Amino acid sequence: MNFKTAFAAAAVGLMALAPVGAFADKLEDILNNGTVRVGVLADSAPWGFRDGAGELTGFDIGLAELIAADLGVELQIVEVTGAARIPSLLSDQIDVLIAAAGATPERAQQVMFTAPYVATDLGVFGPADAPGFQSAADMAGTSIAVARGTTLDVWLTDNAPGANIVRFEDAASALAAFAAGQTQYFAENSIIAKNAEGAANLELKFRIRQSPAHIAVSQGEHNLLQWLNTDLFYNRLNGKLDALQVEFFGEASAVPNML
Repeated sequence: MNFKTAFAAAAVGLMALAPVGAFADKLEDILNNGTVRVGVLADSAPWGFRDGAGELTGFDIGLAELIAADLGVELQIVEVTGAARIPSLLSDQIDVLIAAAGATPERAQQVMFTAPYVATDLGVFGPADAPGFQSAADMAGTSIAVARGTTLDVWLTDNAPGANIVRFEDAASALAAFAAGQTQYFAENSIIAKNAEGAANLELKFRIRQSPAHIAVSQGEHNLLQWLNTDLFYNRLNGKLDALQVEFFGEASAVPNML
């Protein structure tokens, strides 16, 4: 029995144990429909972006392809913005969200998160010769570009009220504004910052916290969540996740133990 067949059989076995009349199961729907709809970012290199030929690529797209292959179904990519990531799940526009999403208690009231699949830091970045910050209070009077509705936007709003937080619709727009000199700093995760224009001259000026990336599914989809955790574990062991990290991040970063 090959890997995809074994996974499908295990999924069917799990669902057979469910009581008659139980709510619809997303994993069963995916297997029956032969398609998985995955929400990804298309404006946040190296997570998801368009290459020189205009083709969508990136770490999260590669992970989505791995998951679809292991499920034995077709992959339907759905491009989402940072602010629309969670709403896309809540409105059933997608089955699975793989979009550099950090887990927070507030978000966990709406969706469920897998174990982390890669580690990253959230922070405020700026030119190497710009002043750094010892605390959020030190950001008062400075301008910081950020993607609207992201974890970083929420954190800065709550913790750096004296800063001039300049919000943009997506990460690419925020980075472009910073590169054009419209703001003094920008807030992002360390992986995007490492791949930003002029990255060689950028430094982390304030580390907010570690924020591993997680896959998200709708509340109550425990079978799908368990399958995804198993698949992440499987692809970590067989080296495919590390290979994706090397391809898109330049190195295989350690994933924090969340158990």
